Amino acid sequence: MIDLKAARQDPDTFRTALSRRGASADFDALLEVDARWREATDRVGSLRAAAKQRPKGKPTPEQVEQFKQEKEELRAAEDSLAAADVERSELLARIPNLPDPTAADGMAEEDAVTVRTWGEPPVFDFTPRDHLDLASSTGRVDMARGARLSGSRFAYRFGDVARLEMALFRYVMDKLAGEGFVPVLGPVLANERAMYGTGFLPTEASNLYELEKDGLYLTGTSEVALAGIHMDEIVELDTLPARYVAFSTNFRREAGAAGKDTKGMFRVHQFDKVEMFVYCLPENSQDVHEELLAHEESIVQELGLPYRVQNIAVGDLGNPAAKKYDIEAWFPVQERYREITSCSNTTDYQARRLNVRFRREAGAPTENVHTLNGTGATARAMLAIMENFQDANGTVTVPEVLRSYGAPATVGNPPA
Repeated sequence: MIDLKAARQDPDTFRTALSRRGASADFDALLEVDARWREATDRVGSLRAAAKQRPKGKPTPEQVEQFKQEKEELRAAEDSLAAADVERSELLARIPNLPDPTAADGMAEEDAVTVRTWGEPPVFDFTPRDHLDLASSTGRVDMARGARLSGSRFAYRFGDVARLEMALFRYVMDKLAGEGFVPVLGPVLANERAMYGTGFLPTEASNLYELEKDGLYLTGTSEVALAGIHMDEIVELDTLPARYVAFSTNFRREAGAAGKDTKGMFRVHQFDKVEMFVYCLPENSQDVHEELLAHEESIVQELGLPYRVQNIAVGDLGNPAAKKYDIEAWFPVQERYREITSCSNTTDYQARRLNVRFRREAGAPTENVHTLNGTGATARAMLAIMENFQDANGTVTVPEVLRSYGAPATVGNPPA
């Protein structure tokens, strides 16, 4: 959430920043209800203090009537305070993070700005096949059987394809551990507090799988588990930046994606992912954001995939993010770049909700850390590998870097 105390002191700066995200009206509504909340808080405090100072002894009939009137006034003031508190909390939960000044302007996906490109898209003298058509007796993606078991947008991966995907995750985990990230295997079920704290509630509720009986949610990314590691903690200064990398299975309803990417496993309800997460000092988060992007680019370059880096438009950011980069790999069958990783600087938005703090020195007041997250890999990178490194016979040459992690040298084989 935004810093409401700072917003009161400098509303024009907040309003101008939030107007880039189309949230200035909500911000003004928040300031209005916050003023009512503070007025009601003072009123309740005064009435409660007055009640405590009533004279002892049996009250006179006049005092009885006066006390009755004061009690009614207190009840009305408490009702006003409660109503203002609910409205204030709802608005505060809905207002997005202030965008970074260097985040791209615009409200749509098409407004993203290309930062750079790397590699050359392959030129084939044949019609390339997608990952469903690159099937063989030794490995394949099977959406039909996934749908029969679980419904649409679920996938089986068999044989060499399963080996390739697992090798991808093992390679990325190992590489990032070598860069100082602590490997983590965390829960994939989280309570409402954690989902709210990371910003997936209330705005992303339609995309979440909820287990109402247990009061838990299936997480759509291990960002939730990683952000929850230091929830309600004061992190030691000398441990920052704290870097974690997790592997997890993730679940998303993909609400609003009807008719979008319906073929294959590019957009599915269940997928595996390696995720990076960093806690750092506020003054370092912009540099850490660039470091996360550099790690992502290094991975994609070692895989040999042609890609471009996109600075995402502020209107296309999730509520917690102040700035986000996407890496989009080239997909020959689609003849366009598609997102395979993203990394976001959420500044103090999540830490404020999750109450993650640090002290600069003994006795100093606590401050909120900054948090950042970035994709190490998902199966989308594997799909890009299959499309970019195929030959006319339908055989995919697997990047050398993955073979020592259990991937086969090739996936698919010539048709009979």
